[in-house]
Amino acid sequence: MSAANTHRVVIRRKKAHHGPHYGGSWKIAYADFITAMMAFFLVMWLLSIIPRENLKGIAEYFRMPLAVALTTGPNNSANTSAVPGGGADPTRNDGDVHRADGNRVRPQETDSERRDRIRLENLKRKLDNLIETNPVLKAFRPQLLLDITSEGLRIQIIDNQNRPMFATGSATVQPYMRDILRELGPLLNELPNRISIAGHTDAVQYARGERAYSNWELSADRANASRQELVAGGLQEGKVMRIMGLASSMSLVKDDPYAAVNRRISLVVLNERTQRRIEEENAAAAGVTPMSSEEIIQAARGQAAPSGAPAAASAAAPAGQTQVAGAGS
Repeated sequence: MSAANTHRVVIRRKKAHHGPHYGGSWKIAYADFITAMMAFFLVMWLLSIIPRENLKGIAEYFRMPLAVALTTGPNNSANTSAVPGGGADPTRNDGDVHRADGNRVRPQETDSERRDRIRLENLKRKLDNLIETNPVLKAFRPQLLLDITSEGLRIQIIDNQNRPMFATGSATVQPYMRDILRELGPLLNELPNRISIAGHTDAVQYARGERAYSNWELSADRANASRQELVAGGLQEGKVMRIMGLASSMSLVKDDPYAAVNRRISLVVLNERTQRRIEEENAAAAGVTPMSSEEIIQAARGQAAPSGAPAAASAAAPAGQTQVAGAGS
């Protein structure tokens, strides 16, 4: 055997030494960071193109009391309510409101009442459009609540902790509240319906409680001050039918009677049924029946003295002497 055949070939294989294996997790973290930065700059761009009035509305959303959001429910988050998080009734969710309305027995509606209801619904839509287009009212949209009740169209101006309607503990109207009322005044003249104004306060009492000037007088004074501003804005003086001071007896947020939203002014454009009921109640309290001017004149003529008595008195009067009729009336 030759020497070439006896030579042994040895093959050496070197093991490759690799660094630590990190995998692709860093790519996921980097992608999350880029996505977050993109979302941030997208939000900043949107804020730069939103009108200032809308930004004020967004700011008002976060200033509202937490109690309002907690006492409503998730079903109301998409509702276009004056109180963020609330439905037609800020203290109940939409399902509760609809169930209550469904269980309520409604009186039969006449043709006149149906036309009156349609007029009030049209006025509500017109007010909604006015609030969206009028820069004065749009700035205070979170504090305006419109809904149709059994008494008519209710317009509630709700107080805010950062923007009160009146000076603390008084009926002095703040400038922005004056602007709202004077803008609403002329629009309320479009319907023949009369108006009821009610003032509400929170449960914070004066130092002497109800023994002196209390929330009852304060709420009534604030309702009357609102009437004065409505008239100053162009409301016809004879439109107001009643003014009420309800103090804290009808809180908007039942669970928190001290909440700022409980301080409010309620303007109700009365429907025909409610207006007629109020007139009948007032007439019953006075012991009389509502009558037209012709009926009052006829009733007065029926109570006049017999026709012979004035003639005799006239004949007995000396010539040239003038009689004064009704001197004791």
